[in-house]
Amino acid sequence: MLSCFAQDYCLLAGIRFSGIIKSMKLVGHLLLLFFCLAEAHAIITEPKLPDEGVLSADVNHGMNPDISYGKFTGRVSDKDDAARIFKVHVENNNSKFFRAGDNVYFRVQGREQRRTCKAFVRNVEDNYFSMFVENLEPCWEAGYFRRGTVLVFDSKVLEERVFEAAKYRELLILRKDDFLKQLNGINHFLWTFDQQKVKVAADYDAQILEMQRARQKALDDLIQQKQEQLTLQAELMRRLNELDESLKFYRVERRELLTDRWNMDHDGGLPVGQRPQELKKE
Repeated sequence: MLSCFAQDYCLLAGIRFSGIIKSMKLVGHLLLLFFCLAEAHAIITEPKLPDEGVLSADVNHGMNPDISYGKFTGRVSDKDDAARIFKVHVENNNSKFFRAGDNVYFRVQGREQRRTCKAFVRNVEDNYFSMFVENLEPCWEAGYFRRGTVLVFDSKVLEERVFEAAKYRELLILRKDDFLKQLNGINHFLWTFDQQKVKVAADYDAQILEMQRARQKALDDLIQQKQEQLTLQAELMRRLNELDESLKFYRVERRELLTDRWNMDHDGGLPVGQRPQELKKE
């Protein structure tokens, strides 16, 4: 008996312990779900990025009035044997606005205390331009530039060319916007051509139907008017016949007594016939 009671007690204790374990697992799952939801609904703040590193405002590839486009840097990439013609590589491709014969002033980077040298543009390529320098002594102690030498340029002509190019580009943008609006209208017409075709056909079908109705109504009115005129004609003819009968009945006949007049003429010895003449029909 004791052994059976002990076994039952152990079994009951095991059941209770397993229930406690399940309850603890359920509580753990609820806590995990709560933390996940809290993390999902957390407010994410966006950092306020500094303006450092931003070169300039977006001007749609136009001219920024805060920047001097006449000043730029370039790196010597090649030279001729006489060290008078140099080919310069520039990262800013505004040098494409140079023309042959334009003058440009420059100095070597790190030699700001020296004077500037004067050069003349000979040729222009993408990100490159060639220049002729007559004298390097004002800005450089050596008689030539090594490849890779960084030069700081200053050109009023280029600044004016960039200004003109920016203004002309604004006109081109306006022209492009106008063309885009026209193209948008054409595309809209072409895209909705089938719908517009059905609409126009429906409008004209409605007008044709309305004209047919008006035509049929006019014909019906004309036929009705004809019937009314026929009725009126018959009534007028009937009344005219009645008037003719009435006029004939109420006619006053005007006849002279020709026989009595013959007798009087005959008695008076006038030249008349032996017998009275018959009445002439009027």
